[in-house]
Amino acid sequence: MFSRKLNYKSLPNIRDLGGMRSEDGRQIRSGKLIRSGHLSGMPEEEVSALADLVGAVIDFRSDGERLENPDAQLADAEYYHIPVVQSLTPGVSREEESDRRAITQLLFTPEEAKNYMIEMYRSLTSDYAVAQYAEFVSILQKSREKAVLWHCTAGKDRAGTAAVIIEEILGIPREVIIADYLTTNEHLQGELRRLTAFVKQQAGTDSPLADESLRYLFGADEDFIKAYYEAAADKYGGMDGLIREGLGLSDRDREELKEMYLL
Repeated sequence: MFSRKLNYKSLPNIRDLGGMRSEDGRQIRSGKLIRSGHLSGMPEEEVSALADLVGAVIDFRSDGERLENPDAQLADAEYYHIPVVQSLTPGVSREEESDRRAITQLLFTPEEAKNYMIEMYRSLTSDYAVAQYAEFVSILQKSREKAVLWHCTAGKDRAGTAAVIIEEILGIPREVIIADYLTTNEHLQGELRRLTAFVKQQAGTDSPLADESLRYLFGADEDFIKAYYEAAADKYGGMDGLIREGLGLSDRDREELKEMYLL
């Protein structure tokens, strides 16, 4: 079973990890772990409904992204800002300037766009990024009644990698993790069509190369997440090493997280 799309029209990629089954037969509790895109532009009734569900919000975006699209404020929720990338990152950090760079550099070179994103995913095992994800996990270690929601802009790369990390900690099978990561494309297909049409109109092009480049820059791809796993293997010997050495989790820490989030 994959993560479950929640019914918020303004949040096309908000998903509850509840129901995903671990290798030991348990499953993630519903209403505890939620991944999403940014929370700006929400109607008041959805803000109120989400506030009833969420007790902590973790924002992986840059300062520029947060300034351009501020999150809705959920009543009584704790807010944490943990930027995962340190600078403008075309195709990933979604400031207006960053998107413009991506389009200028990579619009007609899909192979370069794909390789760029592969290297970006590999960079998510850098010391800086791993330290930021360690802070994310430390927040998950705090017991709370409501859900923890984490997000970047689209909920695809930085938030998607965070989902991979906690799913690995909880013992979700690797093939399920990767397949669930790829369902992002289903949830964001309308947004990708809209974005592709807008970019091509602005660039004055109808080139199929642009379609392919933008699919790599703004979509999920199996080669991207496999590159993350490969980089973790190169640096830490695998995800168990990243969890233990990079995130600083002991076997006991991991078991306590399983007790918190699995049933």
